[in-house]
Amino acid sequence: MTNAIGCTEMAAMLRGAAAEIRANHELLGKLDSVGGDGDHGTTMLRAMANLEKAVDAASGNDLKSLLYDVGWAILGVDGGATGPLLGMFFMGMSEAVEGCDTLDASALAAAFEAGVAGVRAQTKAQPGDKTMVDALVPAVMAAGCTAESGGDLLSVLRDAAAAAAAGAAATKDMQARFGRARNIKELSIGTPDAGATSVSFIFAGFLKGMDTNA
Repeated sequence: MTNAIGCTEMAAMLRGAAAEIRANHELLGKLDSVGGDGDHGTTMLRAMANLEKAVDAASGNDLKSLLYDVGWAILGVDGGATGPLLGMFFMGMSEAVEGCDTLDASALAAAFEAGVAGVRAQTKAQPGDKTMVDALVPAVMAAGCTAESGGDLLSVLRDAAAAAAAGAAATKDMQARFGRARNIKELSIGTPDAGATSVSFIFAGFLKGMDTNA
């Protein structure tokens, strides 16, 4: 059972997310080509390259600084709303871990909750609008429920990843209300949202990174 994580484990989670995006960036581009300009995969590659640079540059045992630097690095990535929203997720997490050298399951779930609050403060998108919110919100809710019921860190990440994947898959049946895809209206139905799918890969990467270093 994994009871607590520090900077080393968080860095492994972040690297796991980057690896998962790299492995799937072509799919993300294909999903984005339906109603969008098809650049979401390359945008995510740039975001994850910036993430890894921030992780490489991190020093000491300061979770807040690690997550803040990652968020700040991603904020500057061009390519629509992806960089700003994903950057705010990590910056929101950083605020929640101030003063913490390690995180238990409840603290990690709380950090995720702060991250999604940061995202929702920047967008009017709600669950059902076919955006990254459709994967992010259920992932964070699942993490909180598992932590509250006494699950360990791996269980929190496993359930969050499963919920993110289910949320992303559910966007296939939704009509886009944000981004360029909203312009094709009902033609956006039938393809999962690229942003939500990215979030599902990020949480899958968190789990793989943690599982490898547990």
